[in-house]
Amino acid sequence: MAKTKWVVDSSHSSIDFSVKHMMVSKVKGTFHNFEANIEADPEDLTTADIEVIIDMESIDTRNNDRDGHLKGADFFDIEKYPKMVYKATKIVKTGEGEYELTGDLTIRDTTKPVTVTATYEGQGQDPWGNTVAGFSAEGKFKRSDFGLTYNAALETGGVLIGDEIKLSVEMEAKPA
Repeated sequence: MAKTKWVVDSSHSSIDFSVKHMMVSKVKGTFHNFEANIEADPEDLTTADIEVIIDMESIDTRNNDRDGHLKGADFFDIEKYPKMVYKATKIVKTGEGEYELTGDLTIRDTTKPVTVTATYEGQGQDPWGNTVAGFSAEGKFKRSDFGLTYNAALETGGVLIGDEIKLSVEMEAKPA
C-alpha cells in the first residue's frame, strides 16, 4: 500500500500516563484533546511521518486540584507552553507489526529523544464501509529530563512523585 495521510478518530483513541505516588502506588491520567499528523503505509511504518500534538489544558487525573497544579508553573506551565509535541525521527521494524519509534518529545521548552515501542494492530472496515487502522504505543521517560523536578520528600523516606512517566497510546485512524 502507498503512503497515505491518516486522520485520528479521537473518540476511539487515547493517550494515557501513569506515575508513582508516595513510592507505593500509581496515579493515572489522560489527555482528552490531541491531534496526530500521520502519513504512512500501515503495512510498513518505517517510512512514516508521525507527529502527535497534545493540548495540555486537557490533562485529567480525576482530581481538579492536582490537574490545576499540573497545569501551573511547577509542572507544565500551560499558559506559556500549551502543547506537548512528539515527532518521530527514526522508525525501526522489530517484528511483524512491531516497531521501535524514536522521536523528539517537547515538553515546555525542552526537547529530548524518547523511544517507544509501537504496534500496528491491523485494518478493517467500519459498519459504513470506511477503512480503519489501529496503532498502539508504549514508552517511558524521566520527567526530570524535561525540567519537571517539583517534588516533596516523605518523612518515611523517598519522594511524593516518581520521576518515571509511563505512556500508553491507542489510536484508530482513517485515510484522509
